Amino acid sequence: MTPEPAAAHQTRSGRVVGWLPRAIVVVVASFAIGCLESWAQGVLPDAVRPLSNSASGWTLVTALLVFWSRATPRIAAVLGALSFVLLVVGYSAMSTARGFAYSPVTWGLIGVVVGPFVGVAAAWLHSRGYRAALGGGLLAGIGIGEGVYGLTSIADTTGVAYWIAVIVLGIALLGSLVYRRVRGVGPVVLLIGATVATAIVLVVVMRLV
Repeated sequence: MTPEPAAAHQTRSGRVVGWLPRAIVVVVASFAIGCLESWAQGVLPDAVRPLSNSASGWTLVTALLVFWSRATPRIAAVLGALSFVLLVVGYSAMSTARGFAYSPVTWGLIGVVVGPFVGVAAAWLHSRGYRAALGGGLLAGIGIGEGVYGLTSIADTTGVAYWIAVIVLGIALLGSLVYRRVRGVGPVVLLIGATVATAIVLVVVMRLV
């Protein structure tokens, strides 16, 4: 058996050393932010309170953390699941400590399924063309979709400010991608199609959950 070249081993070790500290930060920050979100529910103004307990809020945090980590898509998939689940677990732990029982099971399972896609989508925002279009479409669609759901289903109890804000944020992401990373008819069509499809699916799912 041929020994592994020293240079290749050192390169692989360097990559691990490079992403591992950032991965640890993502994991720790996710749990901590989840705890803070539970606490924030009691102090945030009504207009932005859904930020601390909503699919778009948790997706935003997960996407930002994974995007910051600059992980490869494979690692980003794992980090996306871990981040989403730990946000929910942190939220549940702090809520229970404050005397408000909250089961993390439902949204934890959703995080296991959705988190990898969010993680990969965030990693693909560093790319260009079709990957950036698909990743951006997924993330923008989640924001726009939940914004539409909020405005049409629960605005009477939550107000409209947050839901309008996440729709605007989703549209802003689309505009930024078209300006900087998604060029050409094919990628732009994919970006719009992925956004619309994700938004529709999310609205339907939210009404069933």
